[in-house]
Amino acid sequence: MTKFAYYDGGIVPIEDAHVSITCTTLHYGIGCFGGLRAFWNDEHEQLYVFRTHDHFKRLLNSAKFLLCDVGLSIDQLTEITVDLLRKEAWRQNVYVRPIVYKEDGIFRVQLHDSTDKLAIFSQPVGHYIKSDGALSVGISSWRRIDDNVIPARGKICGTYVNSALAKTEAVLNGFQEALVLNQDGHVSEASAANLFIVRDGVLITPPITDNVLEGITRHSIIQFARDDFGLEVIERSIDRSEMYIADEAFFCGTGVGVAVIGEIDHRQIGSGDSSPIAEQIHDLYKRVVTGQEEKYLHWLTPVYAK
Repeated sequence: MTKFAYYDGGIVPIEDAHVSITCTTLHYGIGCFGGLRAFWNDEHEQLYVFRTHDHFKRLLNSAKFLLCDVGLSIDQLTEITVDLLRKEAWRQNVYVRPIVYKEDGIFRVQLHDSTDKLAIFSQPVGHYIKSDGALSVGISSWRRIDDNVIPARGKICGTYVNSALAKTEAVLNGFQEALVLNQDGHVSEASAANLFIVRDGVLITPPITDNVLEGITRHSIIQFARDDFGLEVIERSIDRSEMYIADEAFFCGTGVGVAVIGEIDHRQIGSGDSSPIAEQIHDLYKRVVTGQEEKYLHWLTPVYAK
């Protein structure tokens, strides 16, 4: 159970970290957040936070879209996070949520002249999508937000209404996850995960300019594929019909990790229950985030001193 949070400039009991019902972000979604994972390695007796620098760089970039200034550097945000996780004394996998919000009352529908605040908390995490095998996915009737509507490359609070609409529609229609198209009709991403497909041994992923989140796990997988597996990786637009004839397809993200897609709109993808390239990437990803790959230790921030 979560016991502490970073709030109002210090680490406090979680029950003392609260905002008013008049909070601007609550009413208008004018805020941004991050999502980091920390992975427990029982053999090392160590908790490793994955790619803190990149996650906090994206958080500060998201804040910049909203004219938010939290007055802290990436290094300071990392230090606060490590202190918080030590205070919690976690010995299991956890999710870390930093959020930048505006607290000026409900009549401030604006970005400027605002009071910007930061909070961070963590909590144990299990599987983002409950599934024992490959995922069943449906193309959503909802379109992905466009960059000229709300910046999709950042994690803006209000943006996730779009994600929630797509996710719930998919689940109520009998699928486990949604695949969302952008305004041009090209495949964008899942409700809250990036997408890769495989065709003839080539790994393909939509470009950031097709209104996808600048995913940290996505970036990691591109590097794995090229450097560790010698795969060709192409960033280009993907048509809906191309999804149906892909040899493999999988989602990736901080929450989902790497998740194989077995069918899309009731059309089987590959064998329907396995994905050789995705499974290789998944296995390497698990070793990297738990500190078992020396080559990638620089991506990890250990929480406990040795």
